[in-house]
Amino acid sequence: MSSSTGNDHFYYTATDVNSTSRPPSPAFSDHTSGSNVEELSGDYSTRMDELFNDEYEIDGGADADNDDEGFVYTGVDANVPSGYTDQLREVLGSELTDDEVDASEVGISPVHEEDDPSGSKNLAHGETSVKLSSSLESITSIHMNSSGSSATFKISRPFLPPSVSRLRAYTPQILHSPSNGSGGSRLTSNSPHLTEGISSSPSHLSIMSRSSSRSDSHLDGGQMNGQTKHSERDVFRWTTLSNVSKQICNPLTQKLSSVLGAPLLGMPTVLAASGLICVGTDQGTICVFDFKQKLKCVCGNDVPGKPVGAVTAVALSHDHTYVVSGHAFGHIQLFDLKNPKVPARFVPPTTLEAVASGRKEGHIEGSRIVSVDFIAGRHTAIVSSDDRGLAFSHSLGKMLFIEASDILRILGQYQRDINPHIPRIAGTASSVLIPDTSLPRRRKSRYTILATAPLPLGSPHATDLYNVIAMLTPSKLVVVGLKPTPRTWFKCPRDPGEGFISNSASKARGTLAWYPGQPPNALTNTSHHNLTTAPVLVFTWGCALRLIRVDESRTKETTLNSRTGKQIEVEVGRVLYQDVGRCSTEDDILAVQWLNIHALNFIESVSFDSLSLVSPSLASTINTTVSRVDSVGDVAHSIRVYKGKIFLLCRNELRVGTLLTWADRILSLVEDGDFLSAINLARSYYVGEVPGNTNGLPDDPVLRKMTIGEKMKDLMVASASYTFSEDRMTDGTHVTPDGRGVDRTSLFEDLVTVSCRASIALDDYEFLFEDLFQRFDDTGISRIFLRQLEPFVLNNDMRHIPPRVTQRLVTLHEEDSRPDRIERIIWHIEPACLDVNQTIRLCQRYHLYDALIYIYTRALRDFVAPVVELLGLVRKVQQLRRSRFEPTYSRDSDPDTATMDPIIINAYKIFSYLSTILSGLSYPSEEPLPDDDALCARKEVYTFIFFGRSGVWPSGEGSRLVLTADEEGGAEPTYPYVRQLLRFDAESFLHSLDIAFEDPFLNDEAQNINRLVIVRILLEIMTAGDLSPADSTLVNIFIARNVPKYPQFFVLMPPSALHDILTRLAEDSALDTREDRQLAAEYLLSTYNPHYSEHIIHLFESAGFYRILRSWHRQERRWGSLLSAYLDDHNLRPSEVLYSVNEVLTVNRRANKNSLSPDIHATLLTFLPQLLALSLTDTASLLDKHAPDLHETALQSLPDDHDQLTYLHRLLGPPEQERDDGILQSLNGAPLQEISPRLRQLYISLQCQHHPDDVIETLKYIPPEFVDWNSTLLICETEGVYDAIVWATDRRGYPQEALQKAEVFQKRLTQRMIDVVLDPSGGQIGKIRRDLQSLVSIATAGVAICLEHSRCSSKIEVPLEDIWFQLLRSQIHSVQALSSLWTEAGLSAIFGDKGDVMVTLRTLVQKTFASLVSVTTTQAVSFPRLFKRLVESAPPSMHAQYTEFRAILTGMLESYRSEGDMLVITKHLVDRDLFETMAEVVRERDRGWATSQNFCAHCQKLLFIHATPMISHSDSNTTFSSKIVVSRTGLVYHNTCSP
Repeated sequence: MSSSTGNDHFYYTATDVNSTSRPPSPAFSDHTSGSNVEELSGDYSTRMDELFNDEYEIDGGADADNDDEGFVYTGVDANVPSGYTDQLREVLGSELTDDEVDASEVGISPVHEEDDPSGSKNLAHGETSVKLSSSLESITSIHMNSSGSSATFKISRPFLPPSVSRLRAYTPQILHSPSNGSGGSRLTSNSPHLTEGISSSPSHLSIMSRSSSRSDSHLDGGQMNGQTKHSERDVFRWTTLSNVSKQICNPLTQKLSSVLGAPLLGMPTVLAASGLICVGTDQGTICVFDFKQKLKCVCGNDVPGKPVGAVTAVALSHDHTYVVSGHAFGHIQLFDLKNPKVPARFVPPTTLEAVASGRKEGHIEGSRIVSVDFIAGRHTAIVSSDDRGLAFSHSLGKMLFIEASDILRILGQYQRDINPHIPRIAGTASSVLIPDTSLPRRRKSRYTILATAPLPLGSPHATDLYNVIAMLTPSKLVVVGLKPTPRTWFKCPRDPGEGFISNSASKARGTLAWYPGQPPNALTNTSHHNLTTAPVLVFTWGCALRLIRVDESRTKETTLNSRTGKQIEVEVGRVLYQDVGRCSTEDDILAVQWLNIHALNFIESVSFDSLSLVSPSLASTINTTVSRVDSVGDVAHSIRVYKGKIFLLCRNELRVGTLLTWADRILSLVEDGDFLSAINLARSYYVGEVPGNTNGLPDDPVLRKMTIGEKMKDLMVASASYTFSEDRMTDGTHVTPDGRGVDRTSLFEDLVTVSCRASIALDDYEFLFEDLFQRFDDTGISRIFLRQLEPFVLNNDMRHIPPRVTQRLVTLHEEDSRPDRIERIIWHIEPACLDVNQTIRLCQRYHLYDALIYIYTRALRDFVAPVVELLGLVRKVQQLRRSRFEPTYSRDSDPDTATMDPIIINAYKIFSYLSTILSGLSYPSEEPLPDDDALCARKEVYTFIFFGRSGVWPSGEGSRLVLTADEEGGAEPTYPYVRQLLRFDAESFLHSLDIAFEDPFLNDEAQNINRLVIVRILLEIMTAGDLSPADSTLVNIFIARNVPKYPQFFVLMPPSALHDILTRLAEDSALDTREDRQLAAEYLLSTYNPHYSEHIIHLFESAGFYRILRSWHRQERRWGSLLSAYLDDHNLRPSEVLYSVNEVLTVNRRANKNSLSPDIHATLLTFLPQLLALSLTDTASLLDKHAPDLHETALQSLPDDHDQLTYLHRLLGPPEQERDDGILQSLNGAPLQEISPRLRQLYISLQCQHHPDDVIETLKYIPPEFVDWNSTLLICETEGVYDAIVWATDRRGYPQEALQKAEVFQKRLTQRMIDVVLDPSGGQIGKIRRDLQSLVSIATAGVAICLEHSRCSSKIEVPLEDIWFQLLRSQIHSVQALSSLWTEAGLSAIFGDKGDVMVTLRTLVQKTFASLVSVTTTQAVSFPRLFKRLVESAPPSMHAQYTEFRAILTGMLESYRSEGDMLVITKHLVDRDLFETMAEVVRERDRGWATSQNFCAHCQKLLFIHATPMISHSDSNTTFSSKIVVSRTGLVYHNTCSP
């Protein structure tokens, strides 16, 4: 058993499965032991007690008197009318009081355990709640699944519509249709009808449940599998030792002692429980009680002036005669309980000076003893450890009546940094110590000892001779032995990160506990004798728990005899360990104790409040030597276990708990009246589903099931008897004061549900169907039983139901007119359990043909009768179809849709039945039939269906002729049933045959029926002309697709028959079946090679079988025909066509020395318009790659300019960035010389017309040698693309001429804009925007020319100031001309605001000036001189010249000012971020990264090597074994091991 903090849980991890009774409990004085439970007449809990009298024992304790009383109900709905209260007393016992009754009309179902919404209770308040651990499961528990058939029944398939059968070109999808009246859905566990039979009212027996909640429907996902949901439950039974608690935990007693002068016991600090109860106090005394809670003695030193501090550790000897205590100041006292006032031995602490002089060993003054215990069976051999990491072995002997103690340090090092000056009480002896509250908190040594424990006595074992002691530190477990000589036997290092959780206290928390060896006869499994008898040690770090088994290994070694000098062999023992297991918890483990060791097969989590337990180090938090976080978790000394009892030392009381057995848990539910939950819990134990505690159950699975099964049967019998007793059926629980009555139906519903689950688990249904059903039937409420039984049947949990119960269940739904439920019931019950006459009558009455087929095939094993039944429906449908084409047909005589739809749907079930039964499967579940049934079914059905004339069925008496003619008395043709099915739905019938053909039954040539026979029958029927063209086509498809699949059977078919089938497939002109016929023809051609190939090719061309033609032409290397087959196929996507055409052309060129053959060229020319319609760009690439001479022809066929531009752009233009690559790529990204100059000029002309802004980019992409510049400039000037002319002139090496043209073009555009403005009509006002954009483009080109020459990137020398002056002068001229025009009166009102135009022009001048300023790093351009020239060059007629210059300069300066402000702001932001980053780096560097361990996280070797074992921590005594790397997470590595 372990205790953890955080969420505060007990984890119970071991149980004795070899004993079926609990260990005897100690007798406490305030408990009336031996009293039996009074047997009350009619008390249900008393009768249940008799069932468990061999396993249940009343425990003692202060609260045990409640167990001696009769059953007392405390349910939430127990308060009912007074008349019912009297009757309830008669049933439950006379102890029921009126205060314990609570009125409620609606009860709560007792099927599930109680669900306490208030959560967990604190242990200190005396209320314990249990919650299961979700992450920790049973290790060796047995899980049993309930038996039952796993059959799943499917609804039959519907008829197959076109395009989904196997005859089509696509894979069919299997669909399912409902039977008539079945609701149209497959049976599922959450079907709505399954819950209709469950009453929503609560159970009558809910008054017997303490706080039970309403039962969820057992059709819930978890309940369908029989899994019971357990709520919180009791795992331990707790009792407060009131007498002990009053003496040690009562503050009034402490005050009274001080007033009266009586001895002051003090408040409790530690606990030891082993035969006696020893409680250490903060006054340094030990109170010893027996299990009758009688104070036997008080151990303590009565010498005044010599306080030893609070008791911080205490232990009781194995014979319960001596007590040893460790104290807060380092003292150790040994008391003989015969003389408890004076210690038998006294070990005072020592000083560092005494230790350094070598005169003495021991605990240092002021050290708090954290652990003390007896070694083996000696009274004077003691092991102790303190909070400073020191552990000692004390041999407290006497020599000549003088104490002669031998103290041996077995772990730890003395710390020199501890202040040796311990404060003392003024005016007292020098040995009196008090805590120093002024000292700072002492940092824990890395050698801190978390727990120490010697191996206790048990059955004799070899390890007892070594005096083994286990000590746990934060980094390792150390096991030492004192005999024959002291030595360390082994160490278990702690894994990196083991047991660590979010809080830092996980590193300094650890516990351990021994379980001594056990005698072999105590174990049920003797096959592991040597392993189970060895001692086991459990120890924890943080939240991690480990188990190791300690044993001895003896080997022979050769040694030298000191006397004789000869070598001799001696047997040497060695203590070894073996890992047993590991686990972890959610929080740190604070204490660990053993209950027993016989089986570790579950883990229980019990909520409790760790703060309610006593901590011996709480007083040390005053002087900060111990943090409060560590102190509140130091509760290991407050939890002890003795003989299966758990003792808890709380702040206000001492409590003892007993682990409940499985029988206790069940009986507790029975005592609460929740017997249905008791049955559920017993069933969970039986199937191994119960989580956690299985205490008291045998380990043998067979014996365990036998034990639980008998009790579960007794529970069910007793529960049924009690439920149907006369008192229960006539009491007042069904009546309310106002006479309205209360529905208690859920009581009986839950009883059936629980009994069904229990019977399924037991696989014994005798009680359920013979006893319980009879009780329901006798009472007249059998409908409740049947409705609760139905979900288990539908879920396949029960398939073998007695026929009388099945008959009643079917009758129930017949009375309710629910044929859909009848059908489901029939499917899920074994045929032998059905009343065949009843079910056949109902199936025929309600048209339940799926169920009817199931009865015929599974119950009667008649596989032809379903065919006969369904053929009758097919005949009815055919007669209706025929009547509609007769001249005397009248719609008034036509049956309505509601009548005919069920008939049609059920008639189509024949195809599903045929495909299933001819494949050897059952219908409708599609499960494999037994071999004999499957063989019989195939023979009978094939023989009947493919019989040459009409047959009779059934054979023998009562047989009748099965006719197929539409009119009564009509002639029956040959193969009547095959013809009827083909005329009804040929595709569905052939689809079923295609599935049946895959069955190996038809492989046997000895059978009268095989695939070839069936095909010949189909051909005979088809050639007779009785089938429609569409049905004949389907037959041809069926045969063509099956011939290559079974060639060994169709090899006997004549080639002429196959040729006829191929011809008929091609001659059919139906477009909807063309793809299906083509696929069938491909199948047939895979095995048949026609002789008249040219005739077949023409047929395929007419039929549109292009896929076959392509394969044929490719094989024959007919490239022209292959190309035509691709281009004629309109079902192909354009990308597929172009890709295939490119592939064909590539192969043809490769075969004809890189040139196209004439037939290919002619075909390509013929289909050129079609290719262009598919994709202009891909066709252009295709022709450019394979036939560039067709470019002219292609462009001539494109009358639209945009199409021509698109075509030429793919050939000559730059590649687009975000277009798809198409089927083909352009020719290496550059135009070829094969493109004529006319096409190049045409492309430039079209580009100027439709995309003038992209002309410059186009000219940049085209190589200069491919451009006729004179023609190009003329085209650009004609189309008004002036910026391209300026760029082209500069590219040819004439920058000044380019700027002159730019000036001319700007003046031309300016004048054009002026003319538009002065036009009084205003009709040309829209041209201003276009001319303005042209001005911007010319200015951009001019600025680019000036910048290129100003940056010395051009080899042509030009006067820089002149070209900048020329550019700016033309721009300023345009601004001044338009600005002066707009100032005239009236123009602004006519043409609107001039803002957009003038702002654009002024911004253009500002950008030009900015570009000039950005490159004026040389003296070649003088900005003042240039500005002066611009001012002087302005015409005198422009009166606003200075105003314009001022506006331009002001705008430039504002722009520079705003950019400067932005730079200043950006600089401040960067400076602040840089300062914060650097400050963080400095803080991190100053703080450094602390290491979390002294060993490498990779190789686990030490990082520091101490030069001397002395206690010094100076840098001179510490060396590095190698360079180390400290990670930010605290992990440390050697430099060579760093990841």
